[in-house]
Amino acid sequence: MIGGRWREGWQELRRYPSALVGMAIIAVLVGLSLYTVIAIPYSEALERWRGGEPWQMHPVNAEPVWLDRLRGGRQPRTLSVSSDAAEVAEAPFEGGRRLRIPLAFDYDYDGFPSEINLFLSAEGHAQRPFARLLWQTPDGRELSLGGYRIGRGDRVSISQDRVLERRLGGRVPHIGLLAGPEAEGVPQVQQGRYRLVLDAVVFDDRAGIDAELVLYGRVHGIAGTDHQRRDLSLALMWGTPVALAFGLLAAVGTTITTLVIAAVGVWYRGWVDAIIQRLTEVNMILPLLPILVMVGTLYSTSIWLMLGVVVVLGIFSAGIKMYRAMLLPIREAPYIEAARAYGASNPRIVMRYMIPRILPVLIPTFVTLIPTFVFLEASLAVLGLGDPVLPTWGKVLNDAQSQSALYNGYYYWVVSPAVLLMLTGLGFAMLGFALDRVFNPRLRSL
Repeated sequence: MIGGRWREGWQELRRYPSALVGMAIIAVLVGLSLYTVIAIPYSEALERWRGGEPWQMHPVNAEPVWLDRLRGGRQPRTLSVSSDAAEVAEAPFEGGRRLRIPLAFDYDYDGFPSEINLFLSAEGHAQRPFARLLWQTPDGRELSLGGYRIGRGDRVSISQDRVLERRLGGRVPHIGLLAGPEAEGVPQVQQGRYRLVLDAVVFDDRAGIDAELVLYGRVHGIAGTDHQRRDLSLALMWGTPVALAFGLLAAVGTTITTLVIAAVGVWYRGWVDAIIQRLTEVNMILPLLPILVMVGTLYSTSIWLMLGVVVVLGIFSAGIKMYRAMLLPIREAPYIEAARAYGASNPRIVMRYMIPRILPVLIPTFVTLIPTFVFLEASLAVLGLGDPVLPTWGKVLNDAQSQSALYNGYYYWVVSPAVLLMLTGLGFAMLGFALDRVFNPRLRSL
């Protein structure tokens, strides 16, 4: 009988376009979650989010690629130029060698880069080498960038060289080095081929120098980057399985426990039902969010601890009152009397004959409950009480809020996680409302 009701419900559900749209959105979110878990393992995601190997090559606060294309697609991408041993000119002298290392690149963008860094590495040297930097522009101008001692791994932040900035007329180096000489007032990019030449002196017969010049763009990936050079697409992708898992586990935990407790109270009645109702009434007046805030502030912000607190506080929720009202007439049904007559035990009657009767009606409530817990987790993260380890949608919004993203014009930083949260709520809400019409005959005419 129950199987027949499920088949009828599915046939009825297909009549509602909102249900199909909701299922499509949910299917996309589930597919994205599975792809993320498989393509980016958890350990790799945490390493990249905390600052793994690709992290230092990302620009700061770069906008997404799609946004740049809407504006014409002429903003610079990140350029990385590495030294080539075949292009290194070597001149030995007594006690060492002189190396001339050119780093050449073509710059054809309309905008200036956001930053320029030079990464130098000298392995195996008994004495640290010394290098002077020379910047050459497409029109033949040359500008000395100073000299540096090179260690095993040094970063020369050309953009933050204040002496060079004064020599460029007060312009920051990543603008002044690529601006044309005729530019007055508003600087204009001079397109063409640039060269950074390292004139190095080494005191070793074999060891060399590795150099990499990075011009950080203003565009990166499909979601942009944040203030710590982190790729926001990583947090948006991994935030999907985290949000769905949190919402699903919390909804399952609270729904099943609440339903079982309500059925036990209805069946045993008396002092058992009275205790359950009193506990429910006390729990109904307890605010969930402030309690979670207190737990996160005084104890831990682990997402799994928060999940446990949500389930515990949801056991004696207001849903017990609704389930009790639905189970009371079922207790007096003739088939329950028949079950008692053939000797069915109390647990069997509760689990086999009472609870399955109301499961179809509870499915819409369960579906619409999932985004509620997704929003709850995001709200905690926005308040600064999210899990410090996991990259989640709420964590992205919290970082955007702390960095005044909207004030500084980084709208993509806020819009991307907000859109995903809205799609999650929309998908489950549309499916839940359609299910409610299917399983509640009174709503079919609306």
